[in-house]
Amino acid sequence: MNTLHLKYAVEVERTGSITQAAENLYMAQPNLSKAIRELEEQLGFAIFERTSKGVVPTPRGRQALKSAHRVLEELEKMRLLSRCAQARRRFSAVIPRDGYIAEGFARFAAAQDSREDIDLKVKEANAMEAIAGVAEGSFALGVIRYPVRSQRYFLDFLQEKGLSHDAVWEFEPLLLMNARHPLAARETIYCADLRPYIQIVQGDAAVPYLAGEPRDQEPPPGDKRIVVFQRATQLELLTRMDAAYMWAAPASREGTDRCQLVQRPCADPPSRYRDALIYPQRYQLTQLDKDFMDKLFQARNQVAYGSYE
Repeated sequence: MNTLHLKYAVEVERTGSITQAAENLYMAQPNLSKAIRELEEQLGFAIFERTSKGVVPTPRGRQALKSAHRVLEELEKMRLLSRCAQARRRFSAVIPRDGYIAEGFARFAAAQDSREDIDLKVKEANAMEAIAGVAEGSFALGVIRYPVRSQRYFLDFLQEKGLSHDAVWEFEPLLLMNARHPLAARETIYCADLRPYIQIVQGDAAVPYLAGEPRDQEPPPGDKRIVVFQRATQLELLTRMDAAYMWAAPASREGTDRCQLVQRPCADPPSRYRDALIYPQRYQLTQLDKDFMDKLFQARNQVAYGSYE
């Protein structure tokens, strides 16, 4: 049954005139009369009858028109819900688990106007998961982290997946530990100094298709390791274990103090890393995307230069 025919019938009922209803509906009177006849044929009874007072509903027609009102009201509710859903501002990104990027997203989320309808979705994942999530359309944006020496592999892979990329930052990872760690007070720390201590390792940091690359593309593990997958668990372990450490991207002093942790540089870091923003080719950045990027670079600048500029 054509719902437009229900709308036509309701307008005829309201005006009591085929002529006036056709004028209100911006259609020719013969076309409206034809639509009403088609609706009556589908129902199997007449909806209207002509009287000296104009067009009025038949007894069965009144019942049908009550149902038509209910149907049209429900359809209008559905349209309103659809418009509300379309009006919601949406943002989605997949990012690394540590450092200034998480801080940038937190600042971005905190800055959103709570009076507006908004959906923010963020996932922490490794570079390969981020690329897959953006390429498959599960997320609009991604930030990937990879060893600088492996850049050509990642850039080729991004091109293969139809993704664009913008550089965010290149850095040497820092040692993250609590202030009670035996090395926390050292002026200079070398990789060899770490061997007696427990390294917290991100369990999904490996890049499967780069398995043939030299092993030193990632910070080397010590003799003792705890492999975890959740950032919250990593931070909890570092807070509670005086002999634990992990390699991490630089974060603000405010962020590490909040977790009661400290960052220390290594005199001979095994590799440099690069962060890059990724998104589908020909994707048009939304205002929310741009706002996130602003907060991301603010967080980076605060860590790198001690400034929000």
